[in-house]
Amino acid sequence: MAAMQAQIQALLAAVGTRGGTATGSNTGAHMEVAKPAIFNGEAGKVGGFISACKLYIRNRMRGDTVEGQVQWVLSYVQGGSADVWKENVMEEIEAGEVEYESVEEFLTILKREFGGGEEESVKAAELRKLEQGGRTMEEFVQEFKRAARESGYEGRPLIEEFKRGMSGGFKGS
Repeated sequence: MAAMQAQIQALLAAVGTRGGTATGSNTGAHMEVAKPAIFNGEAGKVGGFISACKLYIRNRMRGDTVEGQVQWVLSYVQGGSADVWKENVMEEIEAGEVEYESVEEFLTILKREFGGGEEESVKAAELRKLEQGGRTMEEFVQEFKRAARESGYEGRPLIEEFKRGMSGGFKGS
């Protein structure tokens, strides 16, 4: 046991002499962060788009101005009903009619515009269709959690949907 602890300490010391990062690490300023997919206004995709934008902004645009962050998000809003909305927002910004306090405020407005109650019904339908199938229980639980967010389900109905979706079901209350 003492030999293993000595090896761990030696490895930690070696890592420490290289600036605290292991070779080939993917952390800090050099971390790769995926950019969001183009958002065209589909209600079922607004949540994922916003999550991807938040992740990128937090990791790569932390020091940018709010206006710069909002403009960056708008550059990924293209096609469908989103184009008209984007043009309206850009005109309002350029005319000085609107100024966002934070990018979170802007993303909340975007979600309200494209998500609304329709997103909740899409999430609820997705949750009702979800089944474990060939996935491991861990994979099923993670997918279920993702689908359950913003589905409107909670408490006993949520538990019943979880049990229904498990392979082989779950008998008992």
